[in-house]
Amino acid sequence: MSSWNWVIAVTAAVVSVAVTGWVRRQALARLWLDVPTARSSHQAPTPRGGGLAIVVASAAGFVALWAVGAIDWRLLVALLGGGCAVAWIGFRDDRRPVRPAVRLAVHLAAAAWALAWLGGVPPVQFGAKVVEFGVAGYLLGVLAIGWVTNLFNFMDGIDGIAASEASFMALAGVLLAAYLAAPDVAAASLVFGAACLGFLAWNWPPARIFMGDVGSGYLGYVIAVLALAAMGHSPVALFAWLALGALFFVDATVTLARRLLRGERVHHAHRSHAYQWLSRRWGSHRAVTLGAIWFNLVVLLPVAGFCAAYPEFAAPVLGTTLVLTALLALLAGSGRAERPQEAAPRAVRTSKE
Repeated sequence: MSSWNWVIAVTAAVVSVAVTGWVRRQALARLWLDVPTARSSHQAPTPRGGGLAIVVASAAGFVALWAVGAIDWRLLVALLGGGCAVAWIGFRDDRRPVRPAVRLAVHLAAAAWALAWLGGVPPVQFGAKVVEFGVAGYLLGVLAIGWVTNLFNFMDGIDGIAASEASFMALAGVLLAAYLAAPDVAAASLVFGAACLGFLAWNWPPARIFMGDVGSGYLGYVIAVLALAAMGHSPVALFAWLALGALFFVDATVTLARRLLRGERVHHAHRSHAYQWLSRRWGSHRAVTLGAIWFNLVVLLPVAGFCAAYPEFAAPVLGTTLVLTALLALLAGSGRAERPQEAAPRAVRTSKE
């Protein structure tokens, strides 16, 4: 990897730290605070919107990568165009609630934008067979990218968990991209991961600032676009990236499914994700976030590496991993309804939901 890529990545991390500090000062001065409610987990008003730093630092980094020839202009346009749209609607939602339908429309439009610039969904290898999706791939791709964009918002609920997950996926994505001969994805992932780490310095438990929707949706979108770009280099990349994000994908999906089955309004605030149950049970954000990092490094990273190295076994191995992760999530309480006595805030410092 070019030395310029490392210089840009380190610069992105420094910029992210600095901009997060600036946003925090502005939020305190302007009272842009996340005030606890009956459905909140945190106990004190906390500045929010720090995810803007990730947007600024990584977007500038992507432009710099393009300028030194590390990424193609189509990938740059896909990342910046849709990413800025997702960040903008998130910023609006942080200041004043936006109707869920409007927010979803922007997310889906951003997904369609990425697919248009990157040429749709590339072929995917299932065992010895490579499957091409054709026109149907655009619909599947829009839904998939839209879901990943939203699930990071759903999973941004305790200190440090969303930023650490994005950092892990991005930096592990560097290794996968290097192995699968995708240098542009490796460069973009490195810079994005560095920007996430810069924000994490402020968001690590106990968080001094929250990410806000401006950052959480952007994280999901960029990760989905990086995975899509990686698929263009290797038909097995999808399974490897799904393995990296299995912890978030499973908890968000299981929780959403169980809430839908109960007839709940899924866009309303809640505290029924597995990680939220664990944070109340253990009385610690740090323990849960560290546990998630441990699971990612010890379990999911090796699975992703196996999927990349042995394409013929990638689908069944990923499927088994998702099922086992889902069982663990259910045991931890993923999607379990809160009883009335459990709905009151607990004496544990958590993040936005």
